[in-house]
Amino acid sequence: MINFVKYRMATALVSVLLIGSFFGFAIYKKQTTGEVFRYSVDFTGGAQVLLKFSQPVSMLAVKDVLDAAGWDGAALREFSEDEILVRIKLDQVSNELGQVGELVQSAVQNGLPDTQVTVLQSESVGPEVGETLRGKSLKAVLLALLAMLAYIALRFWSFGFALGAVVALFHDAILMLAVFLLFDREISVNVIGAILAVMGYSINDTIVIFSQIRDNAKKMSHDSLSAVVNVSLNQTLRRTLLTSISTGLTVGAMFVLGGEALRDFSLALLVGIVVGTYSSVYIASPVMMLLNRESRA
Repeated sequence: MINFVKYRMATALVSVLLIGSFFGFAIYKKQTTGEVFRYSVDFTGGAQVLLKFSQPVSMLAVKDVLDAAGWDGAALREFSEDEILVRIKLDQVSNELGQVGELVQSAVQNGLPDTQVTVLQSESVGPEVGETLRGKSLKAVLLALLAMLAYIALRFWSFGFALGAVVALFHDAILMLAVFLLFDREISVNVIGAILAVMGYSINDTIVIFSQIRDNAKKMSHDSLSAVVNVSLNQTLRRTLLTSISTGLTVGAMFVLGGEALRDFSLALLVGIVVGTYSSVYIASPVMMLLNRESRA
């Protein structure tokens, strides 16, 4: 039997250091670049167009064409040898949001007549919509945390169980964001959706463990709370690992084979599965123990 409880202080220290590093790096990036995360067009407003070329092209050549056409502030990202994402600032498209895809395709086609250019995807968002989406995304995450706090408190009739579960979810969300901050990946509506999905995934695993702890507490009334938690974690370990591995394999396939359009979404899910499994064992249960210190004979 693995003694999980023995390592709870060490794992807590690791988590505190990781979260502290996240906030420290976020402050540093805010002071040096003016923003913490790179947000997608969903949140900032503007337009992005995914172009496909009939043959491999140089991203620098496309950049030169767009500069000559008046989009000198456009940001380009290469998905493959024949696919390039063009992101254009709001102030350069504010009067023509609905026609950006056609305009970009036409400009690039005229600048590179030897290759056929097609638009795979075109998105445009106004400033008001972007601000609204950002506010609603934050509210969705906060409301999810509050709803789960209330549910666990009622489900187990214990504030200790509820707070342990919510602290674990907060831990998961922060570490997922930390990965995106570290690798300078964009925060989009899909990423927010992945965070909410991971919260649901993680809370399910936590509830299974907490249910086992509650059942064992009745059977092992003469044992310490540490012993009860340790036995419960070992009893649910196989289920936790099987669920995490099977889900991770599916998401991993999506990450590798799903293309760039699904890359950030699947990355968020992969990170969430790993940290969600970790937090269910080493965050939720230790926090619950901290708030339920009553001695057991």
